[in-house]
Amino acid sequence: MGHRDTAGAGRQDASDEAAYDVLGVGFGPANLALAVALREHPWEDVKAAFLERRPRFGWHPGMLLDDATMQVSFLKDLATLRNPVSPYGFLSYLHERGRLVSFINQKDFFPTRLEYHDYLEWAAATFSDLVSYDTEVVRAAPVQDGDEVTAFDVTAREVTTGRTTTLRTRNLVVATGLVPRMPAGITASDRIWHSSELLYRLADLDGREPGRFAVVGAGQSAAEVVAHVHSVFPRAEVTGVIPQYGYSPADDSPFANQVFDPDAVDDFYGSPPGVKDKFYAYHANTNYAVVDLDLINDLYRRMYRESVRGRRRLTMLPMSRVTDATETRDGVLLHVTRAMTDRTEQLAVDVAVFATGYDPMDASTALGPVAELCKRAGSGALRVARDHRVETEPRVRAGIYVQGGTEHTHGISASLLSNISGRAWEITESIAARRRLAAPH
Repeated sequence: MGHRDTAGAGRQDASDEAAYDVLGVGFGPANLALAVALREHPWEDVKAAFLERRPRFGWHPGMLLDDATMQVSFLKDLATLRNPVSPYGFLSYLHERGRLVSFINQKDFFPTRLEYHDYLEWAAATFSDLVSYDTEVVRAAPVQDGDEVTAFDVTAREVTTGRTTTLRTRNLVVATGLVPRMPAGITASDRIWHSSELLYRLADLDGREPGRFAVVGAGQSAAEVVAHVHSVFPRAEVTGVIPQYGYSPADDSPFANQVFDPDAVDDFYGSPPGVKDKFYAYHANTNYAVVDLDLINDLYRRMYRESVRGRRRLTMLPMSRVTDATETRDGVLLHVTRAMTDRTEQLAVDVAVFATGYDPMDASTALGPVAELCKRAGSGALRVARDHRVETEPRVRAGIYVQGGTEHTHGISASLLSNISGRAWEITESIAARRRLAAPH
């Protein structure tokens, strides 16, 4: 695959001769899987590049907790489900690292998140010549040949220097990742954090130990944060503020897990709106606001042991929501509404961590004027075809593809790791097929 370096003040590469076949916006696991698919596809002369605003590859680096494990099997990696002998699979990584036999001896399908992140970094390193890190997309503009839109000119800016460059591409693939969500009216600050920043924020404490933590949320991240700060700060009091009565276990049983299978994407995509709603109603407990059962049991045992000792550091406020959070001179003052008493109480802590989830990416923010070419559903969401191509006017021959933000069309797994290898291959096949149709005969 060809590439170019975006360094150089004002350098332009916006001509039809220099145009890319594929330009990826973002270089997390989704577009990394796309890079793998492009390299393994018979389409050998593809010209591709990727732009990533972060200074290096990273996948939720602020939550790489020592004992946190994956919730998906290692076999659902960048390539294995579509190509079991791929050199980019997790088993190839283990073999190269000299840990394959040891990993097998664990008899475990779920590696730690730290190890999986190392696997992703290992794979990403092989594509370093295709990726411009520390580079953000400013806008994308349509390139017209008569009335037809044949390409896009993408303006990219180096984050550290502010220098810009323009690249032309026949296909854009947007995969900018999830966006951390804070509750309405609450803003992150020095003592009010989103869980995605946890490890960075803890490192900034410089040895200062908070005496009181509040962790807001009911999902896996919330429970992991509670366990982590409870362990790392052995003198600190930790309060979990949970909108449910307690943490609920994730349903990872075989039949329920089929909702993440590749075939389930076809079933979901072809379903009428009412059936799509039922998918989420029936199977939300596979992914949303649920926690691994082993972690739930661990936290409950901690609370029980503390009750035996007579000194409780870990407490839970069930059926509770934080309605306001204000930094004070001494820490954070939370207003917590308790549903069972219909009363609002004040909770004073040193640090408040909001593990309140993520919003899907909005591809429009990276598209600029190109977003006006995209068709939308009545809800305002992008209309996306089964091959992950955004529906546009017929005159638009250039392709816009999205990885993420398609839960409304492609189902629960749209923003998860479960199907990244298959989705990347579908996008690659779609781009290659459209290129063959456009080629002169």
